[in-house]
Amino acid sequence: MSNVETKKELSREQREELLKSLKARFEKNMNRHKGLEWAKVQAKLEASTEKLWSLSGMERTGGEPDVIGLDKKTGEYIFYDCSAETPRGRRNVCYDRAGQEARKAFKPEDNAIDMAATMSIELLTEEQYRGLQKLGNFDTKTSSWLKTPISIRNLGGALFADRRYGNVFVYHNSAPSYYAARAFRGSLRV
Repeated sequence: MSNVETKKELSREQREELLKSLKARFEKNMNRHKGLEWAKVQAKLEASTEKLWSLSGMERTGGEPDVIGLDKKTGEYIFYDCSAETPRGRRNVCYDRAGQEARKAFKPEDNAIDMAATMSIELLTEEQYRGLQKLGNFDTKTSSWLKTPISIRNLGGALFADRRYGNVFVYHNSAPSYYAARAFRGSLRV
């Protein structure tokens, strides 16, 4: 077993603590997943140690992951970062590595695309972000990078979104931009 594989394994105590947190969040926010049962979600999670490792990364960086739906075609549960504000442990990042490397001064330590890949999660798309916003008011003081279409990225831009004045706004910035109040929200299928 390689070091990478070893790192994607949680101890029994870590698994139990994570499942306890996820269950409490699931039960507290039933409006996000009407008709779904925690026991079935937990069974899927316990059968997928690598997915638990990803959820642990989401949790550790402040994402507060929760189930937001079930894909009836694949049988997969869909988790999104559901923290009220963009995850604190992922802020101050450019959109991607090219954006990070393009900065001449004050380069941030990381970027959203690489951080998501390290956690084995995906950035939310604009459609997914708008879907999340139907479940509550998220990013009322912060903003989140979104998965950006290649046509926009090829021109040097990247998308981000937030909620202000009771509405969801999607904007653009240059990919090398980064801010103390911007991170990214991720999704994971289990």
